[in-house]
Amino acid sequence: MAEKGNESAKKHTLTVGTRQQIAISGVTEVESFDEQTVILVTDCGELTLEGEGLHIGTLDIARGVVEVTGRLNGAYYSDGAPARRGLRARFFG
Repeated sequence: MAEKGNESAKKHTLTVGTRQQIAISGVTEVESFDEQTVILVTDCGELTLEGEGLHIGTLDIARGVVEVTGRLNGAYYSDGAPARRGLRARFFG
């Protein structure tokens, strides 16, 4: 039950508008980004965004806010240690 309390205390949101505008709060670090993959460290774990033509429009780590534009194909979280992901890692290992 205590774990649930910790999760609700974290301030992280992911908002997607028409698959073209992604607003994320609770970001503590931008791990990497390119036009196909954006990897962020958030209050709720590592968040990977995959898509096409992804661009970071707003980046304010002091406030924990990141806005990404482009076509979003997928978003997923992981709690483990950082590992290589994305299309390049799948093809080139």
